[in-house]
Amino acid sequence: MAQPASEAKSSGPTLSRELGLWDGTMLVAGSMIGSGIFIVAADIVAQTGSAGWLLATWVITGALTVFAALSFGQLATRIPHTGGQYAYLRELYGPLFGFLYGWTYFVVINTGSAAAVAVGFARYLGVLVPWISPDKDLIAPIRLGEKYAITLNAQQFVAIASIVFLTWINSRGLKLGRLIQSTFTSAKALALVALIGVGLTIGYNADVVAANFHDLWTPRGPMPLKPGLGFLPELTASMGLIGLLVALGVAQVGSLFSADAWNSVTFTAGEVKDPRRTVRLALIWGTVVVTALYLLANLAYLVVLPLDGIRNAPDSRVATAVLQQIWGPAGATVMAVAIVVSTFGCNNGLLLSGARVYYAMALDGSFFRKVGTLNKARVPGVALWLQCVWACVLVLPRVVKADGSYDNLYNTLLNYVIFATLIFYVMTVAGLYKVRLQEQRKPVPGVQPVSLLLPTLYCIAATGILLVLLTYQTDTTWPGLILVLLGVPVFYLWGGKTAPAPQAES
Repeated sequence: MAQPASEAKSSGPTLSRELGLWDGTMLVAGSMIGSGIFIVAADIVAQTGSAGWLLATWVITGALTVFAALSFGQLATRIPHTGGQYAYLRELYGPLFGFLYGWTYFVVINTGSAAAVAVGFARYLGVLVPWISPDKDLIAPIRLGEKYAITLNAQQFVAIASIVFLTWINSRGLKLGRLIQSTFTSAKALALVALIGVGLTIGYNADVVAANFHDLWTPRGPMPLKPGLGFLPELTASMGLIGLLVALGVAQVGSLFSADAWNSVTFTAGEVKDPRRTVRLALIWGTVVVTALYLLANLAYLVVLPLDGIRNAPDSRVATAVLQQIWGPAGATVMAVAIVVSTFGCNNGLLLSGARVYYAMALDGSFFRKVGTLNKARVPGVALWLQCVWACVLVLPRVVKADGSYDNLYNTLLNYVIFATLIFYVMTVAGLYKVRLQEQRKPVPGVQPVSLLLPTLYCIAATGILLVLLTYQTDTTWPGLILVLLGVPVFYLWGGKTAPAPQAES
């Protein structure tokens, strides 16, 4: 593989290689565990209708995540560059495809996720501190037409403050950022283990278990799935094999995004000790551990709450309903503390790793050149603060609902890019076929040949999910694709293959 500008020699400050295997694993696990695992089971049960298919959904998600992580691990040994997936796409398919990923990642995937996680942090902190309320306006809503508005309430203010604080922490140096990441990842992993332990022991209800696991695979009252294409039928999980496959495909939206951001460690390859080995192992350990925890957490839900209790959990907060069932009102407080810790640590990982993508893009000449510089702490400070500003901006716009209440705009944006994000994953994993072909022509001494079994399984399954989303979630797939394609004119307006910036890393 050719050496990109982001890996060229420079006389200026360079990234500091401080991240070891433990740090990398904590970054993977910490970026994956947010608030999704505590919430999305409600939607999955509504879509699949049974305990068996709830667990199967998470098994599929876990398998896909681990398969993709192993595939990325093979790429990491061959392209150990800062920017991770951006660098892989650029090397495999050319500058345009790398830019399209970086464009989408900056516009909404990472910054939108950071905004969403920050609001989740503030929402659950509001359980502990009542002043942090979405009903307490600091600036009166400013309407932008009939459908949109700009608002700033106490909840949004705290969300923005958390983004700014974490950005400041990470701008002070990698050592402090990795300390926050390791500490909070350990804490939230222990909280998740505690939830699992309490649910499987103290909360175990024999009657609930008998009801949930009777006819384990028979869907009970699954929601109808309406197609976006008029010639296709409305389906449910109980309507034969096709209906079940469609329901499982749609259900992957929640579970896959609860397990997403596992690729974060690849973005920091320039700061990892022995990246060819460490990135691969961190991907494997992080995804396997979190996959196991997620599966056990859903098993805990199923031994405490009946299916209808999971499906109809207030505000979809399934984990809170579990602890309330066990400990009463105190359970909601305990769960709020756990999710506050979880979301804070998750956002640290998103902000720490995301800035490295824009930094790598700038070094390659496809982003503002100033973003490709390091501060005195040898971290991409400009990239961190630019990311911070845009994430904070995404907290402010709201969608005006039919009843006059407000919903967050970034929720809509994130739905739009679900389809696009999966496309980028499939493209990256499929790039291993190109690597295999190149290495067959010119073997690399000391490097094991690329294995294509798991990448093939991943591409087949993920493509199937893409087809389901394209046909049964059409309203949120085409806009996502359009958002990605908007990056094409931006790329050429930027100058296409521009000269790399002079600032670089070693």
